[in-house]
Parts: sequence; C-alpha cells; structure tokens
Amino acid sequence: MTQSPLILTLIGPDRPGLVRILAELVAERGGSWLESRMARLGGQFAGIALIRVPPDEIAALTAALAGLQDQGLRVTMEAGTTEPPGPAQTILHLEVVGHDRPGIVRDFTQALWNCGVNIEELTTDVLSGSFSGEALFRAEARLRAPSPALDVALHVRSALEHLGNELMVDIKAVV
Repeated sequence: MTQSPLILTLIGPDRPGLVRILAELVAERGGSWLESRMARLGGQFAGIALIRVPPDEIAALTAALAGLQDQGLRVTMEAGTTEPPGPAQTILHLEVVGHDRPGIVRDFTQALWNCGVNIEELTTDVLSGSFSGEALFRAEARLRAPSPALDVALHVRSALEHLGNELMVDIKAVV
C-alpha cells in the first residue's frame, strides 16, 4: 500500500512521554516513523519528524494530533514530497567554533549562502570557554553543494574565516 510522507512540527512544555504519545498515534494509523530531530529548548519540547501514513488515515491522524493541543502540545502537519533525488551533489560536514557575538548566525548563514551551498541540517549552541569563560559560538552543519568538494570547501572556509580571525573552521567531504 502506498503511504504519504508527512512532516510534523511540534512544540510544547517538555515532559516525559511526549515522543511515545506521538509514536503511538502514528503507529495506530498504520504509519511509519522515518526520521526526526527533537530537543529541549528554553524549557520547551521542540521537534520535527518525517512520517509515512496510508492516505486514508491522514484525516484521522490530523484529528488525533489536534487533540494534543488540550495537553499543550501544538502539532502542525505538512505534506512531504516523494520526488526523486536530483543530480549528484557534494555533501560537506562543517564544524565552526568562535567567539560569540550578536549577529553571528546571520553572518554565518549569509557566508554559506554566498558560497551557493544549501544548509540541510544545522545545530548551534553557545558554550563557556574552558579557560577564559568567554561565550563561544559552536555550529555543526550538513551542507549540500553543486560543485566539486575541494572547490566548495575552500570557498566556504575562506568566507567563514573572513568573519573573524578567531573563528576555527573544520570542513570534511562526506562520502
């Protein structure tokens, strides 16, 4: 039976059992949980999930997810696509650490955009420097680029290093 890909976004007060409740609702409707990213941010549970559900179960799942609003969990659902993968592209794994400052995420993402890469996954946080105690910005990203890995990696490194001398950049091509 054909199943429809759906993307769920979730946010609400964090508490034990939220993922279990969601997984149960998906499974009750014959769905599959394909991948997800979930975290506690600012005391809230926040997440995204890609699921597949039989088309005739989408309305029932939508109603069940809307019922979670009474428990403080807001869930939105969007149709995913089943488009075939595009032409081969380079995947890069990027790690950046540097002094935190206002606007660093804006500048960081602008530099990546200027290099023509797409951010497929991004994780950022601010840490306390081990010796100085200063706030350090840290980012890990999975990037997709249409060009050969070496050319793009050099271009991305150069663009990010122009953001500040203290920015450490590590880029690896993912095979």
